[in-house]
Amino acid sequence: MRVPDHRITHALLAALGEPLMSVTLIPVGDDLPMNDPEEIRERFGAHLDAIIDGGACHLDPTSVIDLRELPPKIIREGRGDITPFQV
Repeated sequence: MRVPDHRITHALLAALGEPLMSVTLIPVGDDLPMNDPEEIRERFGAHLDAIIDGGACHLDPTSVIDLRELPPKIIREGRGDITPFQV
């Protein structure tokens, strides 16, 4: 589960009233995720129904926390405050 801090994502969630699924776009052969909407449009626009251009996003990885058991296990520390999950 991602908890984004982005106004467009918050607006979409409010309008839909249900969760969204998202993935990180790392094309085959690339090492880094794509984060520029213009570049995504150029490479994949013909295969997509829509692109919401909110500008380029961060390349910093997010924190990953395993909540399947208690206490939570920090898998990867990155963007986002992990303090509430630390024991």
